[in-house]
Amino acid sequence: MTSTASNSPALTHLSISIATRAADKFIQLYYATYDSPSRLSDLPNFYRPISSLTWNGKPLQGPDGLRSLIEKMPPTKHEMQSFDCHPIPGSTPPSLLVTVSGTVVHGKPAQIAPGQRTKSVDGQARVFSQTFMLVPDSAAAPSQPGEPAKYYIGADALRFVG
Repeated sequence: MTSTASNSPALTHLSISIATRAADKFIQLYYATYDSPSRLSDLPNFYRPISSLTWNGKPLQGPDGLRSLIEKMPPTKHEMQSFDCHPIPGSTPPSLLVTVSGTVVHGKPAQIAPGQRTKSVDGQARVFSQTFMLVPDSAAAPSQPGEPAKYYIGADALRFVG
């Protein structure tokens, strides 16, 4: 087996740091938008028609698919516990694989007496894992050197794990 030189730029500590800052800014903005009263009009802007989504096993496509999902959803409150970001070499700036874990409450927090159980998940904090493939947005204004690039969501997969 022979090895060939790659034309992909090597990842450096600086490029990883910039990618991590971009991911951090993205997830702060994404979940603040998701939890806002204007989410129906604002959240689809993170996606493009080619974006693929999988919401707890249900496939959706682009901004219209997302809109059809969230228009039926009660208000949400996300609490991010952790995230991880991996730049994917091959382009400059690189695409980013971002994984997020946290909890989300759909609707108003439930008032359950101690010792009581309910079958409804409404108002209950649910643990989720969400993975994004962020793709550099060639239509966005260029970033200044050292600033995070602008991205859109190319793929999004959410799964409830608790």
